[in-house]
Amino acid sequence: MNLKKLAIAAAVTVTAAAPALAELVVPSLTYRTGPYAANGIPWADGFSDYMTLINERDGGVGGEKIRIIECETAYNTEKGVECYEAIKGEGALVFHPRSTGITYQLIPKITADNIPIHTPGLGRTSAKNGEVFNWVFNYPTNYWDGASGAITHLLNLNDKDIKGKKVTLLYHNSAYGKEPIRTLELLAKKHGFALSTLAVDHPGQEQKSQWLQIRRDRPDYVLMWGWGIMNQVAIQEAANIRYPMENFIGVWWSGSENDVMPAAEKANGYKSLAFFAVNDDFPIYNDIKKFVVDAGKAAGAGNMVGDRLYNAGIMEAMLTVEAIKNAQKIHGTKKINASMMRDGMEALKVDNALMKSLGMENFLPEFEVSCQNHGGNGIVNMSQWDAAAGKWSIIDANIQSDQDIIQPLVDQDSMAFAKESGVTPSCVN
Repeated sequence: MNLKKLAIAAAVTVTAAAPALAELVVPSLTYRTGPYAANGIPWADGFSDYMTLINERDGGVGGEKIRIIECETAYNTEKGVECYEAIKGEGALVFHPRSTGITYQLIPKITADNIPIHTPGLGRTSAKNGEVFNWVFNYPTNYWDGASGAITHLLNLNDKDIKGKKVTLLYHNSAYGKEPIRTLELLAKKHGFALSTLAVDHPGQEQKSQWLQIRRDRPDYVLMWGWGIMNQVAIQEAANIRYPMENFIGVWWSGSENDVMPAAEKANGYKSLAFFAVNDDFPIYNDIKKFVVDAGKAAGAGNMVGDRLYNAGIMEAMLTVEAIKNAQKIHGTKKINASMMRDGMEALKVDNALMKSLGMENFLPEFEVSCQNHGGNGIVNMSQWDAAAGKWSIIDANIQSDQDIIQPLVDQDSMAFAKESGVTPSCVN
């Protein structure tokens, strides 16, 4: 084995409390190191802790324990692909890339290997078209829904009229950051606002020139598609030029406690989109405390339970477990494979009755997956940071994205991919 393969092997760890012969193998591509570690750690911890809860409280799913295989990517696309290649032969049921860049690289691989991936609120937006992207699922929402939801929120604040308003998009200069641009351009044309864009290079620590430009342009609103240190720096720079925080809106990946706390009270009023819970006011957290944290089985120190990005991991894990249950029921076996898992994901229906039964009522918007729709119903929320209380609150709930704009974009982009890749759109079953 060469040094490169040895390094990847060393980065792969089994983290769930499950026997070696467990049949439900769920990889977790993490980034506990590197410039995005502060955001990657709580996300990975939430995912792992929920799976541990299922093992410890319920004895697994259908009597089969879950075995998580973590592989460290440091949010690096090449490392993410190497992790995939190292793990896929272990009986992996579904991959969670947690990176738009990694997702784009994995799509042709997972399609050839018949292993599904789940990219909730990230990745390639047009993968919502399940007839083209049979093995990619991005429910319950996507970046284009988020961009539309932000504009709808602005319309709600301005009596449905933002004609002549100036909106600036500050974005991470990557595939992730560029995702909302096409949607915002069409929405600008529809609603008559002026859109400008400002790129921030990885990792985002230097933004002086961008905020000088914002100070000169004086946009009515700033939207941000940021990640990691970029978010912290942007919020601090906004405070430095006294930009009104209530007019500064981040995507859901720009709305964690890590992003706002460094600016202290100056971050008060900052907003971010949301599609999963923004707090820990759910019965499920009592079980996590009892069976995971207090039992000494938490993936981390247990001090991030209920944080926004910890909740992202909980959300991702819960949807995975429910899809496993579906797959076991559909195929009449507890020992499912990746193809069966895909069927379980495509049959997923998440409503408040289900979430209530899990101790997670209203944790997510309701949605239903089908062959044609792998992406959900386009519902998002808007949250706002209260610095004095030290918490997020939902201030505009159940915002429906503009499907008259988004669905044609999904169709156009997915069909272009199908043509380029020689894919004939169809359902698997």
